[in-house]
Amino acid sequence: MIGIYLIIAVIISLILFFNRKTQLNNILLIAYVLLQCVFTIYEYNHLNVIELVYFKPDALGILLLITLTIVGIPALYHSYLYIKGHEGNPRSRGIYFSAMVMLITAIGAAYLSNHIAVTWIFVEITTLSASALIYHHRNERSLEGTWKYVFICAISVTLIFIGILFLSMAIRQAGSTDLTFDNLLLKAPVLNVFWLRLSFLFIFTGFTAKLGLVPMYTAGIDAKDKAPAPAGALFATVLMNMGFVGIYRIYVVISHTTMFAWANHVIMIAAFLTVFVATVYMVKVKNIKRMLAYSGIEHMGLVMLGLAAGGIGYYAAILHIILHAFVKSSLFFQFSQVYRVYQSKSIYDVGNYFKYNLTGAMVVLIGFICATAMPPSGMFISEFMIFSALFKAHQIAVLVLIMILLTMIIWAFGKNIFKLLFTPAEDFDESHVPKINPLHSLSQFGLIGLSVYLGLNPPVQFVNLIQEAIKNLPH
Repeated sequence: MIGIYLIIAVIISLILFFNRKTQLNNILLIAYVLLQCVFTIYEYNHLNVIELVYFKPDALGILLLITLTIVGIPALYHSYLYIKGHEGNPRSRGIYFSAMVMLITAIGAAYLSNHIAVTWIFVEITTLSASALIYHHRNERSLEGTWKYVFICAISVTLIFIGILFLSMAIRQAGSTDLTFDNLLLKAPVLNVFWLRLSFLFIFTGFTAKLGLVPMYTAGIDAKDKAPAPAGALFATVLMNMGFVGIYRIYVVISHTTMFAWANHVIMIAAFLTVFVATVYMVKVKNIKRMLAYSGIEHMGLVMLGLAAGGIGYYAAILHIILHAFVKSSLFFQFSQVYRVYQSKSIYDVGNYFKYNLTGAMVVLIGFICATAMPPSGMFISEFMIFSALFKAHQIAVLVLIMILLTMIIWAFGKNIFKLLFTPAEDFDESHVPKINPLHSLSQFGLIGLSVYLGLNPPVQFVNLIQEAIKNLPH
């Protein structure tokens, strides 16, 4: 099925690229949405069945593929609204939707990849697709953001490639050349430790560009800021999840070697520094989209802290990235409406949003509560599990420092959000405020509601998939 999916998706993307007719564009998007849904359902019903030698829909891949579909469909819908509102030329529209389709397709394929080199290929495709989306506005700022993203991601994929070479040396000395994750896990105890250590360092560092982790987190900040908000929603959620998948799969292999404790130290240091950096910028930032972007890297830092702590932290890490994807995407979708009202991304230019867009303001308020993991947010559950894992791992100092940093983040985040919602905007002309259709906020309420439901009352199938995804990690 994945072969058919990839072929049809590429064909749709190519036709979108060259098409200039609005009606055909809409038909192709509907066709792609149907394809994505059928593909997701098929893969869910064929758990752990090898496809095309190098693909395997394991539990983690299925969880994140479902998340991708749930986020990707409203992303395409809000992209349609965005393009329609900006009245872009047909060529620009074609490039945008072609890149969106390729980005979603490449992310989904990377989730299901069972081979580190195949994963690397699709990671590079996401870089190219994302670059086209970042440059959508065709101005100096978007050009600057595009080149920054391409430059940092080029370094990151080079680091991953070097890590793959070291990994091939490690497994060759174990009498094999198969770099599938299944085989790496099987051969883990006999892999050459020296080459494996180098491989992990390079692969981990390379994937931090997509995950949004120190040291290469800067790649995504400008990208989320400069790209249209629906594309930024994908960058801030499902694309970051792809970075997690790349690190997680090699981490599972490392967990069956003598390097496990060392790898946990590396991850914990990077994760703590990520939360620290996010705190510093959240206190200072006045650009709403960049604020949301830094909030995302804070959450990825927490996810990796849970992973390094072990125990219940494994479960919490996967739960957290899924819930975060729903909440953060809803806030990015809502930003399109915020920008329509104020024509600005600066917190200094906004205010009294409840007056101008009641339903949208409710999304922002509830989204803020969920993003900061305050009850009844589903992320309150996953963050509590992460804190419990740190406590049980005797990382008390890290836990205390993280809670202090999170308190500062909540204060900084809340200050800006409440300014947007309640404080009257200065020198704002109310005579030209556009009328926002309340139905355009419906998808955001659905995503936020889903995050609360999965956190507080997760279905048995959902819990079983997460438990299946972490079964190969030491408990």
